[in-house]
Order: sequence, then C-alpha cells, then structure tokens
Amino acid sequence: MFELAIIGAWAEFALRWLHVVTAIAWIGSSFYFIALDLGLRKVPNL
Repeated sequence: MFELAIIGAWAEFALRWLHVVTAIAWIGSSFYFIALDLGLRKVPNL
C-alpha cells in the first residue's frame, strides 16, 4: 500500500514536470515559427 502511494507521488511529479517542459517547448516553437514567418516575407523595393 505504501509503495503504491510512493509510485503515485512520483508519477504525479513526473507528469507535472512533463507538463511544464511541454508548455515551454510550445511557447518556444511559437516564437520560432513567428520569426521564421517574418523572415520569409518578401521585402518591398528590392
């Protein structure tokens, strides 16, 4: 019973950190694709 509680606590800890890392990656990829889109636009008068 105690082992199950420990496993559950570690699983919750791992899922929380997975959520944090995924959120950071999502935000980073959003900034990357915005920068990529702005870099691919044609510059007028060239």
